[in-house]
Amino acid sequence: MAEQTNEGVRPARPHHKQTEDGRRMREVLTYTRRGSRFSPKQQAAWDAYADRWVIPEEAVDAADFSWERWFGRAAPLIVEIGGGVGEATAALAAARPEANVLALEVWRPGVAEGLGRAAEAGATNVRFCGVDAVWTLEHLIAPGAISELWTFFPDPWHKTRHHKRRLVNEEYAALIASRLAPGGLWRLATDWADYAERMVEVLDAEPRLEGGVVERWAERPVTKFERKGLAKDRTITDLTYRRV
Repeated sequence: MAEQTNEGVRPARPHHKQTEDGRRMREVLTYTRRGSRFSPKQQAAWDAYADRWVIPEEAVDAADFSWERWFGRAAPLIVEIGGGVGEATAALAAARPEANVLALEVWRPGVAEGLGRAAEAGATNVRFCGVDAVWTLEHLIAPGAISELWTFFPDPWHKTRHHKRRLVNEEYAALIASRLAPGGLWRLATDWADYAERMVEVLDAEPRLEGGVVERWAERPVTKFERKGLAKDRTITDLTYRRV
């Protein structure tokens, strides 16, 4: 299921890679680490639910790591990349109790808030993990294992020199397409017109995907983040691509 070296150990996770002389290796990642301070409400949610619903980052280093063990069952796998504070995560997962929903989010206060939202929604089928999404897809998820993937409002990385950090690029699109099951869906949304255009360009060029811009996905709740974009008169673009 997961890629390993000859010694049975996975490659180092991002932020753990070192050069030969012991210095931390510089990496091109699709995110930046933000503050980790919890609000009282977030701390309460973390204390109540983290032991059950958060997969510790170091857990993925185990040679026998298994998603099914952490979910407590075998079920169709849905992956969300960058769920923020879990507004969409909780609502969508609650509507899909038959699926295991893996929420990949590196911002711990967002995870803590997402835990509370999941509990309020009765979405006991969500597991949160802070490991880099690309690394996770490469080393922990088998080809064809994902039934659906959600990428809502990924960082647009506006500056041209930072475009290489965008999640939707040719390399990552190929990786995600390989992890989707035949017929599996990749649902995306963005409030930046130039990124929407680039998404269409990249995903149309991936031979294992077909789709394009669609009407707003009605099931996707309008989040606080989306409302901010609308308040600034940005156009929200939804896209859906299917694995052929």
